[in-house]
Amino acid sequence: MEKYQKLKDDCVKWIRAFFEENGRDCNCVIGISGGKDSSVTAALCVQALGRDRVIGVLMPDGVQPDISSAELLVRHLGIRHYTVNIRDAVMGVKNNLPFELSAQSIINLPPRIRMATLYAVSQSHNGRVANTCNLSEDWVGYSTRYGDGAGDFSPLARLTVQEVKGIGRVLGLPESLVEKAPSDGLTGKTDEDNLGFTYEVLDNYIRTGEIEDPEAKERIDSLHEANLFKLQSIPCFEPSEALK
Repeated sequence: MEKYQKLKDDCVKWIRAFFEENGRDCNCVIGISGGKDSSVTAALCVQALGRDRVIGVLMPDGVQPDISSAELLVRHLGIRHYTVNIRDAVMGVKNNLPFELSAQSIINLPPRIRMATLYAVSQSHNGRVANTCNLSEDWVGYSTRYGDGAGDFSPLARLTVQEVKGIGRVLGLPESLVEKAPSDGLTGKTDEDNLGFTYEVLDNYIRTGEIEDPEAKERIDSLHEANLFKLQSIPCFEPSEALK
């Protein structure tokens, strides 16, 4: 627990330093899903900035069965929040395209609309948008580029799932939020069901390089290599030689 206390304290200091350099009077705007990542990020920002400077945005796509988890989090932290149902925006895009979206496009469209919504709230409230991705999910590509993978600052991007959970417990978050299993929101399956290995196995592999199951290792390595582009800056043409 001491390790997680230090991680929490260091992260709170880092958030304060970010806002000192990138918006001393700005608010933190964060999408609240009710999962561990948005819960821990919001709680860290409350400790760093005070609850008056943290704005939660709940963004169900139509009816969200687990919206109560997001509502529990904003009540627990006592933060200002807005609920923006994105269903009309999602359907507006789908209904106005002259072709049928691919299966992956259908999955990625809502997160990208949610990020556009967060930036609309942020620009209207002198804000900076928090990215809530963690290292484990990023490692295997479980984020949407320019969706939940976007943001202005990222407190959890170098922390594994187990480390995020440890910080959540130090922060005194409800256990139901810390242990809430992430799911794809479509099939009812958890991330771990879809991945074929647990985050505990993945986290240990990331931190130690050790893994017992060769099939899991092969799948993790394949997913990591295929999704590295999501973690890199946009490639830019450098015209320096041609302009000399």
